[in-house]
Amino acid sequence: MPGLRSAARPAETLLAKARRLAARPFAAHAPPLPEPFADLSYEAYRGIRPLPGRAALLDHGPKFAFDLLPPGLFFPDPVRIDVDDGSGPTPVDFSPDLFAFDDRFFADVPDTVPEAGFSGLRLRHPLNAPDRLDEVLVLQGASYFRAIGQDMVYGLSARGVALGTGGPAPEEFPRFTHLRLHPARGGTVRIEGVIDSPSLAGHLDMTLRPGRDTVTDIAVTLLPRRDIDDIGVAPLTSMYLKGPLRSAVSDDFRPRVHDSDLLQIENGAGERLWRPIANPARVETSAFVDDGPASFGLFQTPRRFEDYQDTEARYHARPSAIVRPAGDWGRGAVMLVEIPTGDEFMDNVVAFWRPEVPLLAGTEHRFTYSITWTRAAPQDGAARAVLQSRSGLAHHRPGARRYVVDVTGGPDGLRPEITAPATVAIEGVSVFALPDGRGTRLTFVLLPGEGIDAADIRVALHDGQSSAPSVWVHRWTRARDGGV
Repeated sequence: MPGLRSAARPAETLLAKARRLAARPFAAHAPPLPEPFADLSYEAYRGIRPLPGRAALLDHGPKFAFDLLPPGLFFPDPVRIDVDDGSGPTPVDFSPDLFAFDDRFFADVPDTVPEAGFSGLRLRHPLNAPDRLDEVLVLQGASYFRAIGQDMVYGLSARGVALGTGGPAPEEFPRFTHLRLHPARGGTVRIEGVIDSPSLAGHLDMTLRPGRDTVTDIAVTLLPRRDIDDIGVAPLTSMYLKGPLRSAVSDDFRPRVHDSDLLQIENGAGERLWRPIANPARVETSAFVDDGPASFGLFQTPRRFEDYQDTEARYHARPSAIVRPAGDWGRGAVMLVEIPTGDEFMDNVVAFWRPEVPLLAGTEHRFTYSITWTRAAPQDGAARAVLQSRSGLAHHRPGARRYVVDVTGGPDGLRPEITAPATVAIEGVSVFALPDGRGTRLTFVLLPGEGIDAADIRVALHDGQSSAPSVWVHRWTRARDGGV
């Protein structure tokens, strides 16, 4: 393979490298990118294309290939990449001649750019047809990665770790500095990564299992350089602009614009929480305290083209991602951060696990889990699955907002237990069957008191069939114009 060097000595394990990094002060990594990769527009960056056989479609066993990704735009930092074909990991040398450069944006490309390096790695696999190598996983930018299964397009992302997300100080973005691609075995492939930042070093060990649903099995080891109380473990990052909970937030021809619209949590008490996502007027951070969570995930629930009416973005084909911890993660909270946005080009939703006990400097912490990338509905195992959530002004009652929650099953025996702060009133609760056996509709009206800007509402859907009912939770916040 072009650019591949022979290793002169046995390779250091990447976990050992991460431990070595953590034992010394953080060192800044790279100077600003040189030409021709500096100061690129979006269109110019897209004009750099990995060449087949040199940086693209590189064979990696009978069922995989990979692409090496160029630097530029949002990806200035070099990432060392090793490839193991079975004889040991060897580093790949970066060179501009691995890429084609669009003449519209690049007049003169030098033969060498010593200060530049690869920005990441993309894996391919015959997901949808035996004779076509589709993209299945990409690792690029900070510690971000994202995957897809059959009949999906890229949507939400995951990260190796999050630091300070939603907090008062600027967020810190640990990044991959070294990736190692191991030999493919039996339809799976293993990738390791070293993570580094001022506050910590870390090691990510991932096994990719592509298929109808693609699964990434992950072990992440975190090695703090300082005491950390704002860690985010197994973070998922997504986008939500608008939907039927407050559709007036964006004047847009599409009824929905989002990569995810629901956070679902299966907590240690056996409850299944359904938390619709919003695009609030200010940053909102919600904590769902738990002991030993079974799963949490960001879901894209509507699956018809008609729900989005977008032929280009194909939001109906974007994956959901479900984190399933392995072993007991102990006490902590699933955190949800929702950030205001005026367009669909910003990732403004983050969900992650935060342990109750801070991570102390000089200690080592290992978290193992899987992420399932799927188009499946978030209702398996639920006594009552939530089908949709809507809200709108109660026009006959100024200062009131009506909520509509549709759930599976008939209305017989369904007893919604609604709890809310004393500062708001809940009125007009009604439960009735939807037409043609489509489920049951719960509706109620929220009336916030004067000076109230936010209220958490919890609806336990008791039906006598389960000791742990499904629970719909929502944070009402005032609209951007101050209305309900």
